[in-house]
Amino acid sequence: MAPHIQEKQHVAVLGAGSWGSALALLLQQNGHDVRLWEFDSEVAARYAATRENANFLPGIHMDDSILISSDLKAVLDHAQVVLFVVPSHVLRKVAQDASAYISPGAIVVTCVKGIEKGTALCMSDVLLEAIPSLKKDTLAALSGPSHAEEVSRAVPTVVTVACDNHEVAVSIQSLFMSDVFRVYSSKDLIGVELGGALKNVIAVAAGIADGVGFGDNTKAALMTRGLAEITRLGTAMGADPLTFAGLSGMGDLVVTCMSRHSRNRFLGEEIGKGRTPSEVVESMVQVAEGYRTTASARELASRHGVAMPIADEVYHVLYQGKSPRKAVRDLMTRDPKMEDWG
Repeated sequence: MAPHIQEKQHVAVLGAGSWGSALALLLQQNGHDVRLWEFDSEVAARYAATRENANFLPGIHMDDSILISSDLKAVLDHAQVVLFVVPSHVLRKVAQDASAYISPGAIVVTCVKGIEKGTALCMSDVLLEAIPSLKKDTLAALSGPSHAEEVSRAVPTVVTVACDNHEVAVSIQSLFMSDVFRVYSSKDLIGVELGGALKNVIAVAAGIADGVGFGDNTKAALMTRGLAEITRLGTAMGADPLTFAGLSGMGDLVVTCMSRHSRNRFLGEEIGKGRTPSEVVESMVQVAEGYRTTASARELASRHGVAMPIADEVYHVLYQGKSPRKAVRDLMTRDPKMEDWG
């Protein structure tokens, strides 16, 4: 049985990008002992000295009490809660490296919105494979509409934390709650994870529509029908369909498709303007998870016999060189259907 988090906790945040840094700052401001891991030793030393994540959160000061280090053992020492906030394609390696230093009984939280390419596993399943001592009842996922740029500036934000063990979800809810960061709890771990990952694919599609020069009608259609695709796949994989009407589903979809902060919308927009996917991905400082997740979503849809026409067309654009205009035209000229979420 996991302890309910009420007092000061020792929290390790693995991943010092924009989201990891924003969460570390939030938890420090909530009164917890926070240690932040950055994989590059030179970057970690500079970050620790300047107290500013100049690449990802310029102008945001990190309190001196936050330990910033590239030493996994030091960051994880006696941590009661461990947050993984690294790109999906390196999560397995980081988790394997961290495994020996994670305290027995520590609560592990994935804050990664992706699906592992190749295995098509959700991030919680990757962690369970990579950390032999980890049990599912002490594993949670945090997701929802939460751009790091706004969280770091104390812009009111609301998210969801999910765990099969409701007591653990409530504990993490308590850890994060503040007057600017509200957290709802959920028991639907797979639904919360899938919503956070798959919305990135639809955001790429929305960005493509922006880049080509289409309007609000097009984006609204992509978001609505995209949510239908996410719900169909999630339900087929055992998620509660109502989860996708919530913060980690519709909420995250809206912000990722609309926001100027969205990396995935930016990726799509640049492709819609005529740049190649590889050119855009290689030029980005931050990771657009939708690029890899599109391939994983297509694999999952095939496994579960679920139609995901928008995800299919995004895949054709990203990996097969299809024209964005042709992709939209092919979506528009599909056979007439009833509006069905089943």
